[in-house]
Amino acid sequence: MIFVHQPNACASTGQPLLERRLLEMSEPIPSDVLWIDLIEPTRQEDHKVEAFLGISIPTREEMQDIEPSELLYVENGARYMTGRLLCRVDTDDARLTGVTFILRENMLATVRYDDPQAFRMFVHRAARPAGVMLTGEAILAGLIETVIDRAADVLQLQGERIDQLSRRIFAEHSDPSARNAELQDTLRALGRHNELLSQQRESLVSVERILLSLSASYRATKAPREIREEVRSTLRDLQSLEEHASFLSGKIQFLLDATLGLVNLEQNNIIKLFSVMAVVFMPPTLIASMYGMNFKMMPELDWVFGYPMAVVMMVVAAILPYAFFRWKRWL
Repeated sequence: MIFVHQPNACASTGQPLLERRLLEMSEPIPSDVLWIDLIEPTRQEDHKVEAFLGISIPTREEMQDIEPSELLYVENGARYMTGRLLCRVDTDDARLTGVTFILRENMLATVRYDDPQAFRMFVHRAARPAGVMLTGEAILAGLIETVIDRAADVLQLQGERIDQLSRRIFAEHSDPSARNAELQDTLRALGRHNELLSQQRESLVSVERILLSLSASYRATKAPREIREEVRSTLRDLQSLEEHASFLSGKIQFLLDATLGLVNLEQNNIIKLFSVMAVVFMPPTLIASMYGMNFKMMPELDWVFGYPMAVVMMVVAAILPYAFFRWKRWL
């Protein structure tokens, strides 16, 4: 699909806005277009945009390359920048998707094979009067700023969920069986949060590369001061988010260690219970084994109260170790 964004004026206020519409294959690309958004493009759509801009559109395989030289480069007067953005954060299918930004003169083209939430947020904002400056560089800066804002929302949501897990981990429980099942669920939840957080950090690193490349390019080309300041401000925000992501990662590691420690404590309590039971039943077993021997000279066998005496001795031998453990507060 090809979506084109053209400058327009609000009917009520007259302020400039960015109008978005789907372009049919039979339609020509408007000459005043500022942003061409390619979503899962076919080869025919790629060729149509390539002929209009005079550049080549990277394929899906090329966008998945991890070499910096293949992600950030200049070709035929156009600057290519590929980053990895997080998609489907609110589902179990969260994943990273490649997005290529192509800046040529005053036009921006984006190529993507998924629909990150940040794009929908920016399109909604740009459709409002004075929502964005009507230049390709300003649209690119606004897109990246929206990506950073979305990342901040994701990290804030992750922080709240991690805090909830922390309260669950250190809460007191009286039912050991329920506690064990809850600790297992907590371990799985920590694994999911850590995976999502690592994906978000990878996305931030890729966007940081784009911003650093833009900052160096704008300094060399003497771009407008407002654009350069916006890129620097966005870069500072991104670096602060990276620090926050590192903090959350450390917190997850702490909670993981604490959960594993609690699991070990639960296992130790079970082992201690079996050890105590073994010690409690060891003296009665010794007494019973003594009177189970087949010797002729055992006078207790002829006593009238021999059997009750043996039973009482076994009961006392079991109570004494238990009372000793209780006195030592080992139970």
